[in-house]
Amino acid sequence: MSEITISAQDGGSFMGYLALPKGGAPAPGVIMIQEIFGVNANMRTLTDEMAARGYAALCPDVFWRQEPGVQLTDKTEAHWARAFELYKGFNEASGVADLIAASGHLRSLPQCNGKVGSVGYCLGGKLAYLMATRGDTDCNVGYYGVGIEGALNEASAITKPLMLHVATADKFVPPEAQSAIVASLAKVPLAVVHRYEGCDHAFAREGGEHYDAAAARLANDRTAAFFEQHLR
Repeated sequence: MSEITISAQDGGSFMGYLALPKGGAPAPGVIMIQEIFGVNANMRTLTDEMAARGYAALCPDVFWRQEPGVQLTDKTEAHWARAFELYKGFNEASGVADLIAASGHLRSLPQCNGKVGSVGYCLGGKLAYLMATRGDTDCNVGYYGVGIEGALNEASAITKPLMLHVATADKFVPPEAQSAIVASLAKVPLAVVHRYEGCDHAFAREGGEHYDAAAARLANDRTAAFFEQHLR
């Protein structure tokens, strides 16, 4: 596990937390897309776990244009306030461009076999959807993405497999937004949407207020099978 430097498409560079599987043979890659708390301990743990499952995993710092190296938690009001400030100031188009740069960097590493997927959470859940519509990753997974309903006009651009995990009681994604997402993606053969009844936002964030062990296990198992199918 190490921090590496990734070159942005428009100049400058940013950090990515890289975890590699044991062995040495080239492996598929996965871009791990952060929540609004930055590349924090939770995202680093998820990245390490992805590497332990045999993937070259890279978690890029998508807040670097505002504040490099953000590592917040969901445990204090001050951290929540700062996280929402960063979220509101986030340039989505630049963020997607940075993720595309990160996926290209990951593909170029000798430890990667050239196949790369992405998985994102919260803010990262929407960015994973946008990677499916704008990027070149081989498959993409989004957990409780916020704001996807505002980008459904891009759904027709999806040409690689996409999986979304939607929490039915998500306070950041109202029922009408969920219905729009489900209805639009039902028309996309490569997309699948799983709904988790009674679960709130961030149900898969272990240790979080709304963590649901059973739902998290089911979503994570579905994600693991999805990556095995499309990246192996």
